[in-house]
Amino acid sequence: MSMKISKIEAQIKTKGRYSVFVDNKFSFGISELGLIDSGLRIGQEIDKAKLENLKGQAKTDKIYNQTLMLVARRPRSEWEIDDYLKRKGHEPEIRSQILNKLRNKNFINDEDFAKRWVESRRLLKNISQRKLRVELKQKRISEEIIGQVLSLDETDEIEVVKAEIAKKRRQTRYQDDQKLIAYLARQGYNYGEIKTALADIN
Repeated sequence: MSMKISKIEAQIKTKGRYSVFVDNKFSFGISELGLIDSGLRIGQEIDKAKLENLKGQAKTDKIYNQTLMLVARRPRSEWEIDDYLKRKGHEPEIRSQILNKLRNKNFINDEDFAKRWVESRRLLKNISQRKLRVELKQKRISEEIIGQVLSLDETDEIEVVKAEIAKKRRQTRYQDDQKLIAYLARQGYNYGEIKTALADIN
C-alpha cells in the first residue's frame, strides 16, 4: 500500500530536528543533516518497507547526534565511544555504524586523541611517560599509536622529575629521600631518572 510524505516541519522544542508526517500523521523525527541525507520531500510516495527503513535511519541518526554531543564536550578514544554506546544498550551493528560515521568525518581519531591527551596532561601536571603510557592503555589506545605519540614527546623527563621533587619537598614527609624516591617510583619515573634529578638538586 502506497503512503505519502504529507508534511515536514521543524520541531519547536529541539533545534535542528524535524518532524516527518506520513498521511497527515506524525511518523518520526530526524536531524537536519539526516533529512538531507535521506532525500525526503513533501509529496514523496513510499511503501511500508521504505517507511520502516526510514524509521531505522532516523533512530540511528538520533543516536549519532547524541554521541556527537558527547564527543563535542571533550575528545574521546574510539573505545570510550563504543563503551558509551554499549552501556546505552545499543546493538553491535548500530555501534559499528555510528563509529564508522564518526571515523569517516574525523570526529574520532585515536592518534589525534593520544596527542591531545599527552599535551593536556603535560600542561596540567608533572607526569612521567610511563604513567602516560598506562593512561593511554586504559583508553584502549593501540601500542603502535602510543609508541608513535610518545616518541614525539620532547619533554625532558629529568626536568619533570626535578619539578616534582621541588613540589614534594614542601611537604615534611618528603624531606626523607627514601620516601620521596618511593613516591616518585610509584608515579612511573625510573630509578636512574630519580637519582640523576636528586643529585642535580642536592
